[in-house]
Amino acid sequence: MRIVSHKRLNDFYEQKGREDSRVALSRWYHAALKAEWKSLSDIKVEFPATDYTGHQHYVFNIKGNKYRLVVVIKFTMGYIFIRFVGTHEEYDTIDCSII
Repeated sequence: MRIVSHKRLNDFYEQKGREDSRVALSRWYHAALKAEWKSLSDIKVEFPATDYTGHQHYVFNIKGNKYRLVVVIKFTMGYIFIRFVGTHEEYDTIDCSII
């Protein structure tokens, strides 16, 4: 898959107090980069806790659900667009199906 906005991940884990997300976000990034996902069931093979929230938006639990990653996946194009990365508390304040 091609990932758009990788810088958003880097910016997040370089923030003070969020450095602990680096390994988990890097693991997700490299796994997604190599993936050939065609559907949610393909994603769940490697990331079983992934949720579909509508409008091509998917939510990944990162670092034991301490952080959340919201992406838009265009399966036919092979693209992932990073829309949000934040703490679980920050995630609770957004509507992830439209972000």
